[in-house]
Amino acid sequence: MTDTEYVREIARLKKEMNAVILAHYYQEPEIQDVADFIGDSLDLSRRAAATEADVIVFAGVLFMAETAKILSPQKLVLIPDVNAGCSLAEGCPGDAFRAMRREHPEHISITYINCSADVKAASDIICTSSNAEKIIRQIPADRPIFFAPDRNLGRYLSKKTGRQMLLWNGSCVVHETFSTTKLLALQLEHPDAELIAHPECEDPILTRAAFIGSTSALLKHVAQSSRTSFIIATEPGIIHQMKKAAPEKEFIPAPPEANCACNNCPYMKLNTLEKLYRCMINRAPYVELDPDVRERARLPIEKMLQMS
Repeated sequence: MTDTEYVREIARLKKEMNAVILAHYYQEPEIQDVADFIGDSLDLSRRAAATEADVIVFAGVLFMAETAKILSPQKLVLIPDVNAGCSLAEGCPGDAFRAMRREHPEHISITYINCSADVKAASDIICTSSNAEKIIRQIPADRPIFFAPDRNLGRYLSKKTGRQMLLWNGSCVVHETFSTTKLLALQLEHPDAELIAHPECEDPILTRAAFIGSTSALLKHVAQSSRTSFIIATEPGIIHQMKKAAPEKEFIPAPPEANCACNNCPYMKLNTLEKLYRCMINRAPYVELDPDVRERARLPIEKMLQMS
């Protein structure tokens, strides 16, 4: 089928199934354009939970679809490609995370939402890149913090809050690829462009950024800023929404180290219109979680929502 035919069939199936389609900002433009909601992972899961839909189709990665299932256990949660993982989630397996917690029982664990349901279930508080600073500032100064799984986000937050934290040694495969040397050359080529970055980036990129924020914060910034040109140091899928929000402005993706499209998330890009259609017509792959894990994973998410 052509893309046009897939779009038509997806719309038909969505109505027939009483489904809601979610797309993360890093999805391909054609997937973003068929979604009911576009956004960051937690926001999408919360918005889907508030709908009357029977089925959630999550065009993102597996940990995001798991979060949707945690918040909407009664709904069928589909994902176009079950192999759409995440380097942060895969680099922090549940057994190793629990072992680390046993070694440091005095630490409160604040865990970035980019992790598996198994790791969420073993955490005290979940956070996002938007609310992590606010949550950390509420932890008593005499209580040590264990932050996982993103070391770059953890280092950034440690600098922002002045809190020394025990950090899990994980990173995002996309945000660690940006080249400082190529970025400097790009800034010389575009001297009026403002560098904005996601806090998952390496420190040399963050120290040069004029604005640092979550994906949704970056989108809001470019829409409201008086600047007209931006260098975007995050996954370039967000640029599709930036162009919609501010079509008169220029958006330049930050360059990766290698001569490749390494700044594109290989996991996010596993999803296609065809796979979206097929998961809907087959009602699979779907997310299934052990009820005990699901319930224990829900508690630190609720704690996060209370604190933020």
